[in-house]
Amino acid sequence: MTAPTALTSAALSEIAARGEVATPQQPLDERRVGIVHFGVGGFHRAHQAMYLDRLMNAGRDLDWALCGVGLLPGDARMRDALDAQDSLYTLVTKAPDGTRDPRVIGSIARYLFAPDDPEAVLAQMTDPAVRIVSLTVTEGGYNYNPSTGEFQYETEAVAADLAADFSAVGPRTMFGYVVEALRRRREAGTAPFTVMSCDNVRGNGDLAKRMILAYARRRDEDGLHGDAPVGDWIASDVAFPNCMVDRITPVTAESDIAMIAADYGIEDAWPVVSEDFVQWVLEDEFPAGRPAWEEVGVQMVEDVEPYELMKLRLLNCSHQAIAYFGLLLGQTFADEAAVDPHLAPFTRTLYMGREGTPTVPEVPGMDLDAYKDELMARFANTSVKDTLARLAAESSDRIPTWLVPVIRENLEAGREVSASAAIVASWARYAEGTGENGEQWPVVDRLHDRVMAAAAKHDEDPLAFLRDEELFGDLVEHEAFTTPYLHALEVLRTDGARTLLTELTAAL
Repeated sequence: MTAPTALTSAALSEIAARGEVATPQQPLDERRVGIVHFGVGGFHRAHQAMYLDRLMNAGRDLDWALCGVGLLPGDARMRDALDAQDSLYTLVTKAPDGTRDPRVIGSIARYLFAPDDPEAVLAQMTDPAVRIVSLTVTEGGYNYNPSTGEFQYETEAVAADLAADFSAVGPRTMFGYVVEALRRRREAGTAPFTVMSCDNVRGNGDLAKRMILAYARRRDEDGLHGDAPVGDWIASDVAFPNCMVDRITPVTAESDIAMIAADYGIEDAWPVVSEDFVQWVLEDEFPAGRPAWEEVGVQMVEDVEPYELMKLRLLNCSHQAIAYFGLLLGQTFADEAAVDPHLAPFTRTLYMGREGTPTVPEVPGMDLDAYKDELMARFANTSVKDTLARLAAESSDRIPTWLVPVIRENLEAGREVSASAAIVASWARYAEGTGENGEQWPVVDRLHDRVMAAAAKHDEDPLAFLRDEELFGDLVEHEAFTTPYLHALEVLRTDGARTLLTELTAAL
């Protein structure tokens, strides 16, 4: 067997000549950075970077190439992978029928690991050619209390940045880099960039604006911006468009790396594998300019909210519905859970149909019933092999952000919440850390110790998990919610997930 070809710009002609993998058509040496992106993970590379690559392959917008930025220690691995590959990587999309579409993506021109050289990141961000700073920093990356909506000034890295003199020490957080770069641009007379959040949070642009302003104004109050405070200027002059993003993108597995080497002859240290479905609905608010995204399938709209609520409350919350129940049933992958004879109707009919849909406004051009059916088909895509462990990770960022608003809206309207209560109970049961057959699993969560400590109190206080006001607000005081929650938790702990799902779906 011939050894796979290491993925570099010099190898593109060899890879292209085989005719199996599409390669960038744009001249790579003509790309110019126009977007700085924080949080270069699998989703960003399967979504925003892919859309930009489509444009560049059409000979458009070479001055909008990406510079990726990593802030966390684990991002050093991405630096090493992309540096060795001239920032190229392979994206393979998989359709439900097993069809695959492989291509090398060439829209990332540069990657900076911020701890290596903070000034290099700030220099890139203050370059007048950069007109957009985009974010996929996860729900938790916005550093807010999901119950109160307030910025959390005491978070360690944020507190350090709030007190830092950036002429002497570099920022540690996205907030530090964005605000310091904007301050320097204003001082230099350079127009501000647009801040574009691409995270799964309702009103992601609005949220980014509120949190960045909270940070900036605290530094203004403390005199750290001297005689030229920037908070009010950011509020009036910087655009923060909202958007909805969608593409199921599992964590890259060693088997994906091996598949790309064996099937396509490419040695890629960190490829991306995703489903073939993709959607991006984006508010058209870019005063400094933007790529022609509408030419490659992006929906540019005036109001993102209906699309956003549709996706968050039907797709994201349904992922939580299958995640914990699936793991408790002994399943590993989303496609198993999506066709389970009890979990599938629980998710599609009881949660999506009865509780999620009433909280979704009319969505222009969308048939919600068809959308929900399509979601279940996407979850059941056996080619993608999305893990339930991925869906269950960082629950303390996801459940409060996605599902708790659904519960609140339904409670206020006097509607049913028993399916949502069962989902929260399944998280509480999962957070005990031990399965129904004694198997143990790692609870991956930024609040790991806190949620597991609460779950450990179930014997003495069945409502212990709900008493965390940061995560649930005052839900523990609503009998219409706690009654089905307590019943679900008791059945899960005594008789198991299958018994509860059988009971809940019996009347369907």
